[in-house]
Amino acid sequence: MLHMQKNNVLLYGANGYTGELIARYAREYNLQPILAGRNEAKIAALANQYQLPYRIFSLDDATVLHQQLADVQLVIHAAGPFSLTAKQMIEACIATQTHYIDINGDIPVFEFIKQYDTAAKQANVMLLPGAGFDVIPTDCIALRLKNELPDATHLQLAFISSGGGLSHGTATTMIQRIGEKALVRSNHQLVQKPFGHKGMWLNAAGQKRFVMSLQWGDISTAHHTTGIPNIEVFTGMKPTVYRLLKFQFLFNWLLRTSFIRKRLQQRIDAAPAGPTDEQRSKSNTFIWGKVWNAKAEERTASLQCGNGYSVTAWGCLHIALQIVQGKFKAGYQTPASVYGETLIFQLPDSKKIS
Repeated sequence: MLHMQKNNVLLYGANGYTGELIARYAREYNLQPILAGRNEAKIAALANQYQLPYRIFSLDDATVLHQQLADVQLVIHAAGPFSLTAKQMIEACIATQTHYIDINGDIPVFEFIKQYDTAAKQANVMLLPGAGFDVIPTDCIALRLKNELPDATHLQLAFISSGGGLSHGTATTMIQRIGEKALVRSNHQLVQKPFGHKGMWLNAAGQKRFVMSLQWGDISTAHHTTGIPNIEVFTGMKPTVYRLLKFQFLFNWLLRTSFIRKRLQQRIDAAPAGPTDEQRSKSNTFIWGKVWNAKAEERTASLQCGNGYSVTAWGCLHIALQIVQGKFKAGYQTPASVYGETLIFQLPDSKKIS
């Protein structure tokens, strides 16, 4: 089937916490996605609740997957962990000339998807992972700073969230990485560093806040967006917790055991699926960035956006609408590389601070 004849958007993993948010807000963007996943009871219930079509299939059979995407223009992939699900979906999207966006935030997955750039260009489809909180706000800050200081050699990004919480999917992805070293970008290369190897104080909208380094998607995506060779990402953390984490390396061997990870997963499964609507509405996120060059010239920028899960739902749907309207760039892309540094301000609850 020719690409231009496709007119459906398919949301795979619709029964997850973030998938449900995307399905809920879709009508506000004049989109009626086909809800899809493996759990028929949950998918059917959601489809009935939001009056949307649905399909039930797994990612295990390539033939079935190709059939399900034959009339689909765009897949919004929300079924993680993406280290286990991205490959099948991306290869099917390329084979069927279907655009692909996802809510991934895992550096190795971003790097893996980059390998399909040429194939995606040949198929005239866009692969845009990280179409949510990770990495839209930080990607926009990174591009803005690059535009202000084109010869920047170093980029630091930070986000500080107030309120909210973690969904099951996000927490599960974090467990898969617990006890492992973190990645930074050094001289264009991905380099391992101890988790939380660096901490510093920031002026966050007039308030002094402590942040520590962590492994975040921009270590991969901001490099694609800006070409800056040295990149670090930080998040808000209590200094007392940071000091304790400095000793995590002593216990990494234990944290990596299947016993510990299984116990942590059991606690996640017993917790609420994610933050409530009230929690999300009362929380927001401060985003900060800084660049400097070889001459020690520097620029900083900051903005505020909504709760991470809300930003993810809005971001996915906004980008999906652009693609449906024919606004895309074939190949592997990042949010700001296609839609510019002002993309974040197209989403609710976002404003420039400095």
